[in-house]
Amino acid sequence: MKIYNGYERLPRNYTLLSDEYEFTMANGYLVNGKENDEAVFDVFFRKVPNEGGYAIMAGLDKIIPYIENLKFGERELDYFRRKGYSNEFINYLKNFKFTGDIYAIPDGTPVFPNEPLLTVKAPLIEAQIVETAILSIINGAMEHATGARRIIEATPKGVGVMEFGARRADGSEAAIDASIYGIMAGCVGTSNIIAADMLNLKAMGTMAHSFIESYETELEAFKAYAKAYPNNCILLVDTIDTLRSGVPNAIKTFKYMEEIGLNLDHIGVRIDSGDLAYLSKETRKMLDEAGFAQAKICLSNGLTDKTIESLVLQGAKFDSLGVGDNISKPNGRMGCVYKEVALNGEPKIKLSNDVIKIVNPDFKKLYRAYSKKTGYAIADVMTRQSEEINGRELVIVSPTNMLKRSTITNFELVKLQKPIFISGKLVYDDPSISEKKDYCNKQMDTIYPEIKRIEKPAEYYVDGTEEYVEFKHEMIKKYKSLVRR
Repeated sequence: MKIYNGYERLPRNYTLLSDEYEFTMANGYLVNGKENDEAVFDVFFRKVPNEGGYAIMAGLDKIIPYIENLKFGERELDYFRRKGYSNEFINYLKNFKFTGDIYAIPDGTPVFPNEPLLTVKAPLIEAQIVETAILSIINGAMEHATGARRIIEATPKGVGVMEFGARRADGSEAAIDASIYGIMAGCVGTSNIIAADMLNLKAMGTMAHSFIESYETELEAFKAYAKAYPNNCILLVDTIDTLRSGVPNAIKTFKYMEEIGLNLDHIGVRIDSGDLAYLSKETRKMLDEAGFAQAKICLSNGLTDKTIESLVLQGAKFDSLGVGDNISKPNGRMGCVYKEVALNGEPKIKLSNDVIKIVNPDFKKLYRAYSKKTGYAIADVMTRQSEEINGRELVIVSPTNMLKRSTITNFELVKLQKPIFISGKLVYDDPSISEKKDYCNKQMDTIYPEIKRIEKPAEYYVDGTEEYVEFKHEMIKKYKSLVRR
């Protein structure tokens, strides 16, 4: 198992992190002799949360150790004995080891609806047993990473975003995940000490209002903090009145530091309430007029991508942002699902009256087409495993509407999914979070600004080749004809 500075990424055995029906189905497969049928399942989502234009892939750092450690010891087997499962099934679990293949898009990649993020190809029982844990891990990870990246995309270049959300998260593990995936998606750091230590970083933080309330006066509190932290003196100025008390007392504190010979290279203020645009502009004027142009301004207080965009449009003055809620507990959910797309080499499809819910069938290859002229991503393209395509000219078609088609030229194709496990063996060298962060930044630079737009983003194309889409529609017609008989 990969160790994060002495910490295991999974704090407990996740073998029983499963819905009961995964095991009732698995037992049913065993009873009916289907345990060795080879199944293919895709993980995908149907809609980007919060009407966004993209999501960020995340969670492989937890899926890998989950699969590596997936085994049934006596404690786990005792659950199935107590619940009345057969001895045959318990004996099967006793010798269980994941022997299949897993392919996935790397963490930090911008991804889009209805494309396979992760594919499991394995004996049917094995593929069924891992469903719940994989979905649980990916859904949570992607929510944190996507929420963080939306914040970062709204923030001006050169302004650091600090993740401050541990206390807002849905539990201790979510708090750690939010910090790690926030940094992976581009945050400069986190206030969460355990997550920072896992990544061998120093946690970031200033003070809370309680520190100021613990002293007789705001000025006394500021001076005490300055003496304790002269090399990182960021003062919270909105406890009483930001412009009439907080900022004037911060200026007095900086002058006091100057008088006693303390370093003034790392001073600043944080504003955590009120009209952040107006207050930050006035604060900047007051600090500059007092001779402290080097003093930084940090803004916090429930910031979202939309409020940050609004602050920028209003000319707010800030050097860093502290963001909690909308990374650790963002609105909206990923809604990733796990659907069977092939069995024993035969493609499978789930039909629905809702066109968007018709699954893209078969064991597929997924490519991203990049323009050789601009470097931007043009579209993601699905094909069947046997199909070969070139980089000269390609007709791509919407899997939900065959009339929506276009021809792309002068492009480069890159396979999106990477092999993670082959025949149960880990074959993927999972990058560090720092490496994933650099990768995410570079990948986001290849996405058109219109796709990353906060309000009404343009749609990114997730298409198929003509051959693949025709194959899908033939399958739909075949299955519908069976219903009419």
